[in-house]
Amino acid sequence: MNADLIIVGAGMVGSTLALALEQSGLEILVVDGGSLSLTPFDAEAPFEARVSALSIASQRILERVGAWPGIAARRSGPYAHMQVWDGSGTGHVHFSAASVHADTLGHIVENRVIQDALLERLHESSLGLIGGARLEQLRRSGDGWLLTLNDGRELRAPLLIAADGANSAVRRLAGCPTREWDYLHHAIVTSVRSEQAHRDTAWQRFTDDGPLAFLPLPGDGHWCSIVWSTVPEQAERLMALEESEFCVELTRAFESRLGAVTQTDPRVCIPLRQRHAKRYVESGLALIGDAAHTIHPLAGQGVNLGFLDAAVLAEVLLHAHGRGEQIGNVRVLSRYERRRMPHNLAMMAAMEGFERLFQTDDLALRWLRNSGLNWVDGLAEAKVLFVRQALGLSGDLPELAKA
Repeated sequence: MNADLIIVGAGMVGSTLALALEQSGLEILVVDGGSLSLTPFDAEAPFEARVSALSIASQRILERVGAWPGIAARRSGPYAHMQVWDGSGTGHVHFSAASVHADTLGHIVENRVIQDALLERLHESSLGLIGGARLEQLRRSGDGWLLTLNDGRELRAPLLIAADGANSAVRRLAGCPTREWDYLHHAIVTSVRSEQAHRDTAWQRFTDDGPLAFLPLPGDGHWCSIVWSTVPEQAERLMALEESEFCVELTRAFESRLGAVTQTDPRVCIPLRQRHAKRYVESGLALIGDAAHTIHPLAGQGVNLGFLDAAVLAEVLLHAHGRGEQIGNVRVLSRYERRRMPHNLAMMAAMEGFERLFQTDDLALRWLRNSGLNWVDGLAEAKVLFVRQALGLSGDLPELAKA
């Protein structure tokens, strides 16, 4: 099978790229090792453990590829406020959407809801879809790539996009080098019910072991998704607790800000590792989303960076194709890398700095971070800058993300 462009990975980022290129006139194949079939959404089903905090920029991208109506028809939790405080001091800051004349700071959405809405659009499109087929072999062939799938099928294309996640098979088989290191932290994620309503607010407490976030879920206002980052030994102990014991520990760690935690869904524990490809592109190849970079979840920016990758790459490819350029040419693909790598690196460095700052035992740095939080809380202009960053409205935005 021949195509102009093959996207390996039909996850959130890969599907978004495919849909952004739907009207390009290019022959596009989307390949994924999992099933691409749709299952009916059950509004009464428990929340999925893994969620994403979608920025306004990501919402615009999803609207323009036609997937947002599918998300809205299922379920999502808008939030208009964010409360951040230092659990080891007095520092506190409150962010509000109203400070930038917006209705929301973003939406908390289950990953499966985003994925199902995108799959729905993929099935409505004329894009080529191959599900249940893993990439087994990859080699250069003429001016492009030859892919061999586990069912024996062979695919050829001059441009290959790696959108197959943090453990990307494309990145590995193509020999793309990465820089990576372990955070020496695990994240416990699940959904919990609290005694008091979350009030459409995202809450984050920085503890000595790592950040603890309560993210508002839709429904009766009492369910939140939690992301509890802590050292491996503590994570192992917390995972072994009975539900009632875990609720008590979680209530204490969160300082009872929403009263007692009364119920919790099954917990999932995820080791945290940062990874960044040394190059996002080479001739005939581009890496996007988690295949190019993974980041600490403390600010919930990972998937938002991936959606911006997809939107920028789509914009670069559409412009090049419209001018008659070869879309697999490394000079074309480098335009994407030049726009996205500096932004991603800056965000990763900021998250790394925050993570280290809030784990330090140095008294001077503890005083500095508490004073800094309180200073920002009292400075409206500084808070507006932070809010615009959270909304995804700063920097070099692709057309799909602009107002």
